[in-house]
Amino acid sequence: MTACSTVDRAPTLMQVLGDEGLRLFFPLAALHAALWPFLWAVVAGFQLPFASAVPPTLWHANEMIFGSYGAALIGFITTAVPEWSDTKRLQGRALFALAGLWGIGRVAGFLGADGLAVVGAAADLLWLVALPLYVAAISWRKRTTRLASVVFWLTALAMAGASARLGFVAGDTELARSSLHVAGLVFLGLLGLVLARITVPVTNLVLDPSEETSPYRPHPGRRNLTPGLVALAIAGNLAGWSPAVTAYLTIAAGAAFLDRVAEAFIGREAVRAEILALAGSSLLAGVGLLLAGAARLGAPFPETAALHLSLMGGLGLGVLAVFAIAGLFHTGRPLPLPRAARWAFVLLVLGALTRVLPELGALPYPPGPPYALASMLWAAAFLVWLKTYWPFLSRPRRPGSGGC
Repeated sequence: MTACSTVDRAPTLMQVLGDEGLRLFFPLAALHAALWPFLWAVVAGFQLPFASAVPPTLWHANEMIFGSYGAALIGFITTAVPEWSDTKRLQGRALFALAGLWGIGRVAGFLGADGLAVVGAAADLLWLVALPLYVAAISWRKRTTRLASVVFWLTALAMAGASARLGFVAGDTELARSSLHVAGLVFLGLLGLVLARITVPVTNLVLDPSEETSPYRPHPGRRNLTPGLVALAIAGNLAGWSPAVTAYLTIAAGAAFLDRVAEAFIGREAVRAEILALAGSSLLAGVGLLLAGAARLGAPFPETAALHLSLMGGLGLGVLAVFAIAGLFHTGRPLPLPRAARWAFVLLVLGALTRVLPELGALPYPPGPPYALASMLWAAAFLVWLKTYWPFLSRPRRPGSGGC
């Protein structure tokens, strides 16, 4: 008889969702990522009901960065950091409080109401500041510097979020636009950091499912190369360096992402979905940054299209890959990934390419309303993942998966 079989009553759904961050925030992020772009592009026709001082396009960027990706980040940090530091994870009221703050910000973004900008800003800033403080407190208690890079990037995100929200409240569209640009780059820096941490154990698990050996050991210098060069690109933008200088720094950051793709060359196992998804995330992020730098140097396509390839394609695929891989490990299920997860990856990549390639001049624009097909493919990717993984996440932990 296992220890879990001695429990008298099964936990309620709220108890399960409050058990760890990913069970609550990954579904929230998936729902927001699926619904927001579709509602904004297809249903609302790129308009918001109460937006006036701040253009709807900036509300859209804010909601994707701090809404969809913000929820994914909260779920990841509150789940991964306790594992990395061997500390107790946040549970229950703390998680629901973070979800409440995140939700208040999304109401303001959904309406685009200038009058709610202050309320939404305050709610978002509370969780944005809480994350680095939470990680810093763990670092202090454990007397470790291993989480210093996480604290750095989370602090940078909070500062970018505060600056963007100041622009929203003051009606300063240029401040809001530049701050959201920096926030997007910060998320790419976080992506590089996270990929460096999770690719190695996932690759070793693919190569040796018994976990008795660690056949894959990349050069230690690769761990911080990508986030370091992204940080340099951000510094150039903030310092007001010339477009040519910031363009080359952006290209260098893109090249660092492409260097990470080399980690996927592990033999015949390279065609495994989990390996391809992680490598594809770096590939799309890197190519997008290369193209963004080229656009700043005068290439005949808009820089926003290139940034969409990095943020919608690279960051989006990375987020979905984490959802799929962590969703198995934290519910006691082994690799390989379910077939539906592989289709979700395909749908997301198709959605990103459908959004970007026409603006790059590589494909004709699809029929129908602008970006309708791209938003539907993107939404389908997250809904497929949610339909597949919700039965896993909404049930108690399996015996042997880290708890009952």
